[in-house]
Amino acid sequence: MIVGVPREIYPGERRVALVPAVLPGLAKAGIGVVVEAGAGESAGYPDDAYRAKGAQVLAGRKEVFDAADLIVQVLCHGANDRTGEADLPLLRDGQGLIGFLRPLGSRETVEAIAARGVTSFSVELMPRITRAQSMDALSSMATVSGYKAVLLAADSLPKFFPMLTTAAGTITPARTLIIGVGVAGLQAIATSRRLGSVTSAYDLRPAVKEQVQSLGARFVELAVEAKDAQDAGGYAKAQDEDFYRRQRELLGKVVAESDVVITTAVVPGKKAPVLVTADMVAAMAPGSVIVDLAAERGGNCESTRPDEVAAVGGVTIIGKFNLASTVPYHASQMYAKNLSTFLLHLVRDGALRIDPGDEIARDTLLTRGGEIVQPRVREFFSLPAAEAAPKG
Repeated sequence: MIVGVPREIYPGERRVALVPAVLPGLAKAGIGVVVEAGAGESAGYPDDAYRAKGAQVLAGRKEVFDAADLIVQVLCHGANDRTGEADLPLLRDGQGLIGFLRPLGSRETVEAIAARGVTSFSVELMPRITRAQSMDALSSMATVSGYKAVLLAADSLPKFFPMLTTAAGTITPARTLIIGVGVAGLQAIATSRRLGSVTSAYDLRPAVKEQVQSLGARFVELAVEAKDAQDAGGYAKAQDEDFYRRQRELLGKVVAESDVVITTAVVPGKKAPVLVTADMVAAMAPGSVIVDLAAERGGNCESTRPDEVAAVGGVTIIGKFNLASTVPYHASQMYAKNLSTFLLHLVRDGALRIDPGDEIARDTLLTRGGEIVQPRVREFFSLPAAEAAPKG
């Protein structure tokens, strides 16, 4: 089995799918690796580091695709909605593909991948079960984004985060509100607390209150109750507009009292709910900062401008996409660990083995034999149920 690592081609993407440190473990399982020249340089992993761990470095992208039985990427076509289509002609029938594919994005895009005959696995669909935790790339990248969101906020805020006692007097700490307590939100809470900010957090799932408090933050409780707040995977479920309207009314006062607001609320396959309105932004003090981690899904803040930093009435609103790519060394290290563990789970005796009885393989398998085969994705796109996939 030869795994290919092409250079990422999404504009500004600095991560790489595999780092040199994971290659010896793959080699023991009979998995060889070919890498496109320069694939890891932006993340801090030079070609010589790959060669030292047994990889073959190839000069061109097409050479990598031609040599590999399976391609691993960070942003495959789908997740890379700008330049990813250029890789489609390089894929061939029966070849494997693993990476972020945005399976609930565009049906046409997923069908285009399927039409190449590719056996693709979407890391976004990794089940949230104990034995899959080490393969959960979505959580790994959310960790990076939550951390970086706080650093961006601290850099933009015209105040200190911590309380300081100085000869010039005592500086009061900044007040930070995190909206959405998933993986990104929890990391944002932890980072904000480390920087000394007085931190609060809100989530429509009451079950996360203990996690918030364990990190030293205050859990904001609102007099509004979500119906069926989370799905079987632990993700927050979309609510009706009446719930969001009442939620915004109650959150307004908390937002107005905050120096920093970081929003992280996304619902898989849907536009992000608007939680911070333009009126709420207007009520914030000049110099306040909002970091909208849901910007790529439409944004939790009504005033967010996609992939931009905007100044609205004295409030800085950061809607930059792809924050994980701004910490490429460790983001790549984490992603590579996720992917290499996933590869070792899928590859047996030097070949890709797909057991339909295995929840990890079954849930992540997106396309095979020219068809979209993932049941949840087929249901999302109103496709009829697929026939049972053969074993192997």
